[in-house]
Amino acid sequence: MKKLYPDAETALDGILHDGMLIAAGGFGLCGIPERLLDAIQNSGVKDLTFASNNAGIDNEGIGKLLRTRQVKKMISSYVGENKEFERQYLSGELEVEFCPQGTLAERMRAGGAGIPGFYTKTGVGTQVAEGKEVKNFDGEEYILERGIFADLAIVKAWKADESGNLMFRKTARNFNLPAATCGKICVVEVEEVVPTGSLDPDCIHLPGVYVQRMVLGAPYDKKIEFITTRERKNA
Repeated sequence: MKKLYPDAETALDGILHDGMLIAAGGFGLCGIPERLLDAIQNSGVKDLTFASNNAGIDNEGIGKLLRTRQVKKMISSYVGENKEFERQYLSGELEVEFCPQGTLAERMRAGGAGIPGFYTKTGVGTQVAEGKEVKNFDGEEYILERGIFADLAIVKAWKADESGNLMFRKTARNFNLPAATCGKICVVEVEEVVPTGSLDPDCIHLPGVYVQRMVLGAPYDKKIEFITTRERKNA
């Protein structure tokens, strides 16, 4: 099965449709599937729900799709660096489901494992628990969280072989791994593609059985969320 496609638009061809749920990897601007997000923007699909740790920043990552009003709902744990996100949320233009960070990662992992729900103590007694089933285990309360089963997963990897086995680079592994597993279809953009058999099996983070399509996204610009500098001391 050939998994490598010539570009992001081709890799997403026949998959995108209005109203779909997309699980996206990345954390801030680290390890986000830039090429695939650009292709989604260019496609014009709308009323999208994104399950992602955050919504990028203004005009970067999912932030681009917020600007073009293609996102209907965000399932996120952190959204503090995006002014357009804030504006749309406060004005009622964007639906937001806040989810604790660890719970969001586990919801994706659970979906990938075929687990429809799990109980956690995180959020008990807070607004996070509103409307959710509460169950007592050994004298402690836990709330029921649902696994995420996405229509599409989009992630970014460092290396891939032609079979779709993936390696992520350091902290860029973040949400990419659980997001990749919870989609009905997983499309990956990578920095480098090597022949099948070139990767050390012990170093593969995600087996190719989870990956349906890939695109080579390099070269990338290293974007920085906050540039912090200090004056040099006089010699």
